[in-house]
Amino acid sequence: MDRARIHITECPRDAMQGIKDFIPTHLKVEYLNALLNCGFDRLDFGSFVSPKAIPQLVDTSEVVGQLIESDTKLLAIIANEKGMEQALSFERISFLGYPFSISEQFQLRNTNTSIQESKIRLKRMVTEVHSAKRELMLYLSMGFGNPYGDPWSLSLILDYARELHEEFGISHIALSDTIGAATPSVLNEVFELVSEKLPTIEIGVHLHTVPSNASQLIQSAMRAGCQHFDSAMMGIGGCPMATNVLTGNLATETLIAHCVEHQVNTGIDMDAMQYAQEKAASIFNFYH
Repeated sequence: MDRARIHITECPRDAMQGIKDFIPTHLKVEYLNALLNCGFDRLDFGSFVSPKAIPQLVDTSEVVGQLIESDTKLLAIIANEKGMEQALSFERISFLGYPFSISEQFQLRNTNTSIQESKIRLKRMVTEVHSAKRELMLYLSMGFGNPYGDPWSLSLILDYARELHEEFGISHIALSDTIGAATPSVLNEVFELVSEKLPTIEIGVHLHTVPSNASQLIQSAMRAGCQHFDSAMMGIGGCPMATNVLTGNLATETLIAHCVEHQVNTGIDMDAMQYAQEKAASIFNFYH
C-alpha cells in the first residue's frame, strides 16, 4: 500500500441523518452524484434502518437507483437482518456498514439490542453478506470513550476488534468516535495498538469532532499510520442516537487541506470537489 496515499469515505448519510427538515429526494440525488464525481474511495450514501429512527433517510431505496456510475464504492448502513436484505437487493452497494458498540448503553440506543444480542445478529449477517460477495464495514462505536460511564480501555477495544476479526471474519473496521471524545494522544494509542495487533485487516477512523480539534486529530491518526478516513463536507452531522447534542463529523475540506499541505495523495478531483462543496452549502445552509 502506498504510504503517501490516504483513502477517504465521504459520509453524506451521516451529515443528513440528524437534520429534521426533510431534504427532497431529488436534491439528495443531485448532491450524491456530485460527490460520486470527486474520486472518493467510498460513499456512505444512505441507510436501511427504521424510518421511525431516522426519518430523513426513508428514501434510500429510491435514491440508490438514481445514482450515476462511478469508481467510488457505495456503502449503506444497516442495523439488523431486514436492513441487510434490503441493502443486498441492490447490486451497486458494495459495503454494508454495521455499528457495533463497546458501550452497552449505546448499542441499546443505536440498534435496540445488547452487545451479546448484537454479536448473534452480526454473525448471521456477516455470513450472508460475504455469500453475496459484498463486504461488511464494522464501526467500532464509542471507541474512544462514552458519556454513559460504561467500561472503556485500550485492552477492551483490542479484545473486541480481535474477536470480530478472528471469530466473525470481519476485515474492515472503523474505529469510531461517536461523540468527539478522542484526544490526539488517545487516538494515537488506540490506532497504533489495534493496527499493530491486527496487521492484516483494514483499520480506519470515523471521527466526530469540533473544528478546532480536527487538524490535530488528523495529524495524530496519520502519525500512527492511518490511511483510511471517514469525513463529511462542511463537518455537518452527528449521531442522533448518541446524545441530545450532536458533534459534527470531521470536515472533508479540513482533511483534504491537511493532505495538500503535507503532500499526501487523496485521489480527489479538486474541480469536482469544489462543485460538490457548492452543492453541500446550498443544502446544509437551508435545511436544518
